[in-house]
Amino acid sequence: MLPFHCQECSHRFLAWSLGTGDSSHPIDRREYLRIPVRLCLSFSGGKVRGEGTVTDLSLGGCVIQSQTQVHVDDIFYLEIGIAPNEPPIEVAAMVRAVSARGIALKFLRKAQENKRLLTFIQSRSGITSSVLSKAVASPIVSPLTQGESGSHDSLGR
Repeated sequence: MLPFHCQECSHRFLAWSLGTGDSSHPIDRREYLRIPVRLCLSFSGGKVRGEGTVTDLSLGGCVIQSQTQVHVDDIFYLEIGIAPNEPPIEVAAMVRAVSARGIALKFLRKAQENKRLLTFIQSRSGITSSVLSKAVASPIVSPLTQGESGSHDSLGR
């Protein structure tokens, strides 16, 4: 049984993922669905300024490619360009990892609080309010029992 939550409202629940016992297919424990993208980005924080390309985007953060030297736990103000004639999406993020794959950043506020970012991610991924944070084939779900109450059904809606 794995913890999940609705990407739109953050309701938490548990779900079984059938067939996850196969060691040739490791379990993806990421909290959010990742969307491959190629978006221009500029960022700044403290005395550091840089530019790069967002290659991976989710409700929780992004992965970027940049020549700028950054360190884990650095905090940056990001401006992500989503369309030529629109202002960039602005979001604060913290560096979580730096590797050959790129710079992994975690958004400091949930993307649900940034309507433009949420709308962009939903449009690129086909996410609707009834889609869970991970694609699970035939899940068996159970609400978390920590005194939570709400209008969600057993699928987290």
